[in-house]
Amino acid sequence: MNPIFNAEHLLFTPASPNRDAIPTIFAFPNTYTVGITSLGYQVVWATLAMRSDLDVSRLFTDVHESLPRSPELVGFSLSWELDYVNILNLLEFLEVPIRSDVRGDNDPLIFGGGPVLSANAEPFADFFDVILVGDGEDLLGNFITAYQQVRTADRLTQLKHLAQVPGIYIPRLYQVEYDGDLITSILPIDSNIPSTITKQTYRGNTLSASTVVTEKAAWENIFMVEVVRSCPEMCRFCLASYLTLPFRVASIEESLIPAIDNGLKVTNRLGLLGASVTQHPEFPALLEHLAQPKYDDVRLSVSSVRTNTVTVQLAETLSKRDSKSLTIAVESGSKRIRKIVNKKLETDEIFQAAANAKAGGLKGLKLYGMVGIPGEDNDDVDQTVKMLRSLKKATPGLRLTFGCSSFVPKAHTPFQWFGVNKAADKRLKLLQKQLTPNGIEFRPESYNWSVIQAIISRGDRRLSHLLELTRNYGDSIGSFKRAFKELRGQVPDLDFYVHQTWDVSQILPWNHIIGPLPQPTLIKHLESATAQFDLVNSIDMNPINN
Repeated sequence: MNPIFNAEHLLFTPASPNRDAIPTIFAFPNTYTVGITSLGYQVVWATLAMRSDLDVSRLFTDVHESLPRSPELVGFSLSWELDYVNILNLLEFLEVPIRSDVRGDNDPLIFGGGPVLSANAEPFADFFDVILVGDGEDLLGNFITAYQQVRTADRLTQLKHLAQVPGIYIPRLYQVEYDGDLITSILPIDSNIPSTITKQTYRGNTLSASTVVTEKAAWENIFMVEVVRSCPEMCRFCLASYLTLPFRVASIEESLIPAIDNGLKVTNRLGLLGASVTQHPEFPALLEHLAQPKYDDVRLSVSSVRTNTVTVQLAETLSKRDSKSLTIAVESGSKRIRKIVNKKLETDEIFQAAANAKAGGLKGLKLYGMVGIPGEDNDDVDQTVKMLRSLKKATPGLRLTFGCSSFVPKAHTPFQWFGVNKAADKRLKLLQKQLTPNGIEFRPESYNWSVIQAIISRGDRRLSHLLELTRNYGDSIGSFKRAFKELRGQVPDLDFYVHQTWDVSQILPWNHIIGPLPQPTLIKHLESATAQFDLVNSIDMNPINN
């Protein structure tokens, strides 16, 4: 076995495969260090490896376990858009055709899941036979059971059978029609195929926890436990909230504490994960539990927390447990913009969070924001600068970091109809100019990366050919522009996918995928946001009035 696998501490017991176990490869399209740090990948791999009817091998871009000569199933977990390049490379490494429509009965079924595919699989649809839409807890087992039932059948029979399982999307069985740039219909190829696919939602109170701990992970030797899933705040741009609704919490007594104590048998580093960890209704009790002397040598980290839940007690506990800083999302210094995105946060709460972080002994505070939010103007950006400068003066000695991205429309959110604001690039540069001289560390996300994200997040199936080209050209924005130019007349232009504000009456590429909230509800949330726009912006940017 490769030494990289020998460093693993398994927190589950793999099953011994049966004689007729299904030869399966479960891949992560990046390096081992990155992939093994993904909690989703860990949990799915362990779920598969604990089944005696599967014989599972792992595959990464730099290392792999012993692979079967003739795998029947090859799965990918996709959590970062540009990793699609590695999916295509790994398929070629396995000598599997990269397009599903040219695979035959002797080729493995290629299945995929993860947040990227659950949000909008269409740009990648031609590369997958099977896409699992939603939470894996129940969906994964249902998929394997259904495959067992048609294991010896021909490929088309297998696909049609799998299409009957809730949450399983078989792209080949759906035909998309276009009129110019716009989609006119997305329909199944025959009446026996469901017309829509509903995202599957796990509703239990035992959430995910690490199944392996290793020094080779990007977060070295960390044991991760999911405290909450989704977020009750429902910021209108936020995929992590809307796509994963409803908000669910893990039981502290029944699952969280037992999982934590089990993980701490092999490491002293603990990570509490979730979009809004501190909004667990019993979080103070969990914090009190972790403050016990028996956890004194534990290094504790917490993912982004709600600003008004940052207490001195939280900061003290984190400081004593070797955390240097805390992360909060403020989105903007403009109260109007926060109201547009449904960020239920007052400016004085941001200042109080910083004061509490400092009083509790933390050395730094990381804030996350965004520019290019629909309805934003230059004055809103100035208000962000003003707030951060004032915050720096109010908390001398506290290291302030401001990470800022450009707004990117995401499927299944109320802002899915908006395009990327071309002014966002200038606004990032303005923030850089105004904040750095004031001792605030500014960490902007590349505007060009936001453009690439938007291409993929709003893409349809026509983009599969473009993705194949950019795979050869490189992952820069110049490569995407070159590919669009080469495919002119075959796909809409970049502006259509990235910058155009779409009308709410349009058929969206993901219209056949039923998310947590129906379209009319998303439109109501959109209307609540656009009601806050000024007159000029409502004319220029309102998808309802276009």
